[in-house]
Amino acid sequence: MQVIDLLSTALIIAGAGFFFAGTIGVLRFPDVFSRLHAVTKGDNVGLGLTVLGLALRSGSLAVVGKLIVIWMLVLLAGATASHLIARSSLRRGIEPWSRP
Repeated sequence: MQVIDLLSTALIIAGAGFFFAGTIGVLRFPDVFSRLHAVTKGDNVGLGLTVLGLALRSGSLAVVGKLIVIWMLVLLAGATASHLIARSSLRRGIEPWSRP
């Protein structure tokens, strides 16, 4: 196994760890705003690490470009959806959680 394969595997596993942490945040955090934060951060970093790991294995610049485009589209979609959910929650009168 070469160094590139080890680095790629480590990045993909780290990405999966960030996905898992984001999922735990969705299940554990107290309100919609905290959950949005957890899922967007976890997914964005997790997908970035996964894309980087896959790019190291691809061996083609075209594939790397496609992976980066996919990552950018997911970043844009995630940020837009999170903003819309947070704005809708505020308009419905849902207050951000604060420590009692």
